[in-house]
Parts: sequence; structure tokens; C-alpha cells
Amino acid sequence: MDAAEVRRLCLGFPGAYEDFPFGPESSVFKVQATGGKAKMFALCALGGLPLTISLKCEPELARQLRAAHPQINGAWHMNKTHWNSVVLDDGLEDGLVRDLVEDSYDLVVASLPARDRESLAWKGLAGG
Repeated sequence: MDAAEVRRLCLGFPGAYEDFPFGPESSVFKVQATGGKAKMFALCALGGLPLTISLKCEPELARQLRAAHPQINGAWHMNKTHWNSVVLDDGLEDGLVRDLVEDSYDLVVASLPARDRESLAWKGLAGG
């Protein structure tokens, strides 16, 4: 997965947008319902080598992913209990990366007030 694919994927979710609060080299992908508070679900230096993305993750799953994949570690400068850093190299399938990004988005949206979740037409953590 390359930087353009990461950007398209992250911006493809309802209410998602790209922000640069840490400078032009770090894309922060946030979700915000109309009138609601924005919350980050992904952080990526799209020009970085190797291309790496930080994603929110449930703590137990985060530990399992780190044990199973050398490309996944606790996210640098983030709460390592809840955030993984994922190196997007040939060792991870794109489908897994897409799932991890979607899971991160879902976890963040799940924490929004009900009115914000409804305005985003969010289907819930199980997609239904």
C-alpha cells in the first residue's frame, strides 16, 4: 500500500478529513460530524520511508497483532496500550491494513456522542 492509497482509504470514511497540526509532513486523519468535535483515527507521514501509520486499536488485539507481525509495534509518542504503529511494507497484506484502518475509525466513532454517530450514518463496530 502506498501513500496515495493510504490517503484515499482514510478520507473515504464518512466525516473524515486530513489535518496537519504537527506540521506539513504529518497527515492526521480525523473524523468529525457536523457541529461535533473532531477526533484523530490515523497519523501518517505520507512521505516517510518506510511508510508507517499509527492507528487506534483495542488493547488485547493490539498485543496480539504485535506478537504476530514484526511490522506492528506500539505507536511512537502515543499511548501504546491503545495505538499501534504499522509499517506498510510487503510483509502485510493490503486487506489487513484496510481492516486495521477501518477498526481505528470505528473505535473513534464509537466514542462520539450518539447524535454524531447518527449524523455520520455509522453502522457500528460490527458493520450492522
